[in-house]
Amino acid sequence: MSAAELDRAVQLLVGQVGHWEQPRWAAAAAGGNAARADLVHRLVQEIANLAADAEGEPRRTVPRLANDLALPDQLRVVAADLIAADPEPAALARAAAEVTATRTAL
Repeated sequence: MSAAELDRAVQLLVGQVGHWEQPRWAAAAAGGNAARADLVHRLVQEIANLAADAEGEPRRTVPRLANDLALPDQLRVVAADLIAADPEPAALARAAAEVTATRTAL
């Protein structure tokens, strides 16, 4: 897995959700057990964890902002952090798989 493939997966997800208003974020995801915003925030946290691991830094909690419309930007930032950390290909593959799975669940 390459950084370009992760970037492409993130672009696809952001393109899917970047125009959403608050009611769409609050709606239940396909499985019906969590709000769409919760799923994307969980994804943001997972990618942030992978970036911290790649940098050899402690994991930190990504704040849940009051406005869910910021989630696409948070996703872009943590994905860029992961790519900048020059992780192992397995970390990039895991991140891309998480992004794709989240996109499917939305």
